Formats: sequence, C-alpha cells, structure tokens
Amino acid sequence: MHVALYSNSRLPARGYGGTQRVVGWLARGLAELGHRVTLLAPAGSRVREAEVTELHPRSVRKPDFDLGHFLPDSIDLLHTHARLATVPHCPTVFTLHGNRAEGTAPPYTIFLSANHAGRHGGRAFVYNGVDPAEYVFRPIKAEYDLFLGRLHGVKGYRWAIQGAKRAGKRLIVAGGWRPSLRPSLRFAGSVDGSCKAELLAGAECLWMPALWDEPFGLTLVEAMMSGTPVLGTRRGALPEIVSPGAGRLGDTLEELVDLRPSVAGCAPEACRARAQRWFTHLTMAEEYVRMYRHYLSTGELPPGQVTE
Repeated sequence: MHVALYSNSRLPARGYGGTQRVVGWLARGLAELGHRVTLLAPAGSRVREAEVTELHPRSVRKPDFDLGHFLPDSIDLLHTHARLATVPHCPTVFTLHGNRAEGTAPPYTIFLSANHAGRHGGRAFVYNGVDPAEYVFRPIKAEYDLFLGRLHGVKGYRWAIQGAKRAGKRLIVAGGWRPSLRPSLRFAGSVDGSCKAELLAGAECLWMPALWDEPFGLTLVEAMMSGTPVLGTRRGALPEIVSPGAGRLGDTLEELVDLRPSVAGCAPEACRARAQRWFTHLTMAEEYVRMYRHYLSTGELPPGQVTE
C-alpha cells in the first residue's frame, strides 16, 4: 500500500512530543512491513522511512487549509493525526490522540484503546507502539521510583510525590524542573533520548496515578519495555495496558501506598514480554494496516483488538 501520514507538528519531536513520536514509529513500522509511506508535515520534518512533503507551518493553522492539494495521486489512503477542517476527497482515517470535550468523533476515527473508543461512541482502536530498540532493558534496578510526564494536576504527580514519601521510596520526577527540598525527592527536568531511557531502565517502579481518563498512556509502555513495573490508577486505558504481571492499579492514594511493596513481585522480564507482545511499532503498524484494508473494502472501521 501507499499510505500518507499527516501531522501538524514537525517530526522528529523535540522534547517529549508523544504524538509526533508515535507518528514517526508508525511510519517506521509501515515501511518495515513493506509499505510505501509519504509524510506530510511542517517544514523541517525528517523521517528516514518516509518520503516527506514539507508544509508551511502557517498554512496548516489556517481554517481553510486544504491538504488535498499536497497529496500524491498514487496514495491508497490518508491517515491524519490532527483534525482537518477540509477532508480531502480520498479514503481518509483519523487517529484521535486526546479526549474530545464534547460530542462524538467522526465515523472514520480510530482511537487509542477500547476505553478511549467507548467513551467517544466508537469501537475502532489501535494501541500505540514504540520501537524496542530505543529502550534499555535492565533487570537489576537502582534504588529509586520514577514519575515521568507533564507536571499537570490530572497526571497525578502530587500523588506520586506524596505516595513515594509515605512508602519510604526515593522518587525522581522527570517532566519539569523544581528545586528539591528533601534528599528523597529529585526533580530531573524534561528528559528525552538516552537520558530518559536510562531513568526508565533503572527505576524500581513508574508511578502513574492518573486523575483523568488516559486515552492510552505512552509512558506505561516505555516503562514496561524497560522492564519497569507500573503503579497507577484504574483510570481510562490503564487497566487495558497494565496487566497484573506488569504492575499494580488502585483507586486511592492510600491504596497505591499499600500496593507499593507488592510491585516488587512483578518480574522485569514479564514487563518487557508484555510490551513486546502488544505494544511495539510493528504491532501497531500491523493493526493499522488491518484497519486500512477493512476500511478500503467496506467503508467502515473494524473493532480493535483487546489485549489478553
């Protein structure tokens, strides 16, 4: 197939850039499966596995922007990762990477988890996948827990700080910078690349006490790929992503503190195996190809595949 991917942000991502990184991994996975990929993205984008059509950054923000003018005639399908005011006259699917404030999504929308789809009146979803080669698996852990993400209230970083303190664990918070006022707490600032991979690989546990309905939770997979179990809430997609062998989930801060000792029973090898089974860039690409082919043959999207 010849698939066109559209992103309204430049690739590769600078800093965390979760959505941009997923688009890059999808392009890599599709190419490795033998498909031709064209990436339409703002000028300066570079993805080795795709033919890049550069768009003017101001153009993509205009209300009347029409992506159809830039599409190659040979594409079989357009896969957008940002909303388009004008949908081109070609087979098109759209991945919603966040939560809509209200209303249902268009019928050609692909979500990130069964929970994400169900909350928006859909059924088609594909789990995000990462390239295992970008992560370090380390079965022997250092003596710290980790919080990785935006320092936003809904991400639950305050719960992570309070919970780790009450559990008697040293915590590294990566995702912003603040001065540390106690020896057991370190703010590492924003991290990416090898620095992030090392933090994930060394952590005994990733705290993800989400206080909103996570559409997916990419850091969950990044931790498991590193052999690091997860301690989180049962919000959004977390119960789909985190199996009992790869972490523990609770509903309150008190429950998470009580569960923290049992996280040691999650084998790093089991965490890595789950991530490799369900959440690689190749698995993601295979599932998207299944969606594409079904949509091209029937005009509808099939249900997503739920993890075991």
